[in-house]
This record gives sequence, C-alpha cells and structure tokens, in this order.
Amino acid sequence: MAHKVIYDTDPGVDDAMALLFLHQHPAIDLVGITTVFGNATIATTTRNALFLKEKWQIAAPVARGAGHAINPDRVEGPPPAFVHGDNGLGNVAGVPDSVATQPDPRPAFQFIIDTVRANPGEINIVAVGRMTNLALALAAAPDIVGLVKQVVIMGGAFDVPGNVSPVAEANIIGDPEAADIVMTAAWKVVAIGLDVTHQTIMTRAELAETARTGGERVRFLNALSQFYIDFYQHIVDDGMFVHDSCAAVYVVAPELFTNRSGPIRVVSEGIATGQTIQKPDGKFFPPGPWDGYPSQLVSVGIDAAAVLKLIHQTIA
Repeated sequence: MAHKVIYDTDPGVDDAMALLFLHQHPAIDLVGITTVFGNATIATTTRNALFLKEKWQIAAPVARGAGHAINPDRVEGPPPAFVHGDNGLGNVAGVPDSVATQPDPRPAFQFIIDTVRANPGEINIVAVGRMTNLALALAAAPDIVGLVKQVVIMGGAFDVPGNVSPVAEANIIGDPEAADIVMTAAWKVVAIGLDVTHQTIMTRAELAETARTGGERVRFLNALSQFYIDFYQHIVDDGMFVHDSCAAVYVVAPELFTNRSGPIRVVSEGIATGQTIQKPDGKFFPPGPWDGYPSQLVSVGIDAAAVLKLIHQTIA
C-alpha cells in the first residue's frame, strides 16, 4: 500500500527536488501540498507550488498556508533570496508572476486537519519549512495527534553547528515557538536535521547526469538548481546539500537512517534561539523542561550514498 503524504513546503530549490521525488516515487501517494513562508514570501512559495504542480502535472491540491510566525512579536527578516533567488526557484527563466491553477479554498492548517481526519492512521506529514502550519493545525484540532501516522521534518541541528547561527537551523529559527509545539506534541516526529543532511551532497555533475536521463522535468530541476549550487561553493565542492529530499526519502527508506530517541525542546529566546535540544532516552538529569514530553526520533546517521542513489533512480 502506498504511503500517503502531505508535503508542507516553502519552495525553494531543494523543496522542488523533494516534490519531484514524492510525485514520482511509486510507493508514495502525494495527497496534498501545503505552503508556508520561509525560502520566499507566502505569496511566492504558493505561486511556486502551483507552478510546479502545473509544470510537472501533479494531481495533488495545493493549500496556501501561514505567512508569518505564530508569535506576532517575532521580528522576521527578508527571505533568503541570496540562497534561492528572487523568485524562490533559483531565478530560473519561465516562472510566471501568476498561474491559472487556484489553491484549495481552505487554509493549509484546515486542509491538514481535514485530510488527516479523512485518512486516520495513514497520513505522513513531510514538513520541510517552518512548522507554523502544523502548530496551527494542532491548536485548532488537538485530536489529530492520534490520527497522523508520522511527522517527518527537515529541521534542526542537534550534534552539529547550525546554518544560520552557531546553534540554529533555518527552518527552526524561522518559527521556534511552532517548532517546539510540534516537537512536544504526542505524535511521532522524526527530525531529519543538519546532522545528516550535511552528509548528503549531490554534485553538479551528478545532477546533470540525472537530468540527461530523466527527461524534461529533471532538466528543469537541473536549471533551477544552478543558482543554489553556486551559493554553496563556499561550503561544498561544486554541489549542494539535498536537505529536503532526505526527509522525503525517509518515508520510503527509513532503514537508510540511524535514529536516536528522546524528548526534544526548542529554544525560543536569547542568543540560542532556534536551537534544538534532545534529552536522549536513558540519560538521567535533575527535573527540567524536557520532562513529561514524548520521546521523538532524531536522525544522527545516514547512508548518504544510498539516499542519493534512490533520489537519482526515482526522479530519473
């Protein structure tokens, strides 16, 4: 039976690769795409999701989500155009200002609630941006924690440095209060963070070879990824981290990951804002802010070569 997936995303270059993976993998039933602010504004990420839906002939509906963090006092910086381009898709040519396809009339959090309730125990939520839509869904319908199969997030930095501060990863620091709500809820969370995504690098040559064999869809993905690869030149050798695709791969191949269990909290103020901290199961400390919360999984190891091979085989 296919894995039913809601993809919560802020397209975003690496988001686009993960979307194509979820669309094309034969064991995944992509039942919905929900958008959130992050790599670009909510208007742009929603336009990008609708554009990719049209271009890649994806049947799943798109629901527009949150455009701001759940804490109205949180100061938000501009989107990282230097990473994903002004249009959120690497400044690739051919992205229109608007698309004909309209989003689902429901806000993303309500789409999540309705879809989960209609498919109890079956929905995997793959969330690769801010956790805002998920936190809003939990606030409106706490009962969904017992109905979701699992929540696989791309976010966090547990035993490694962050990518926007010494301790914080971008998706988490963008809405740390929402991330803490999601991590501490009584559903199954798997955090695919920088601990493993920074081990998973697709080179420019590997992506070009995938595009050569994968047809027009992958050629377009290759074109929109060039800006992103150029950004990473100061970090990796002519390649890019496939952050979001790692979370998508986990749904169908969790055996490629090594996990550690324990409750997770997210720092929401001070110089460590956005830090994700896990209290590993079996470790004993005096009473503290991790007590009474469910154990969640953090990926601390990955078979990067096998993950990259599966991405290549799926999208090509």
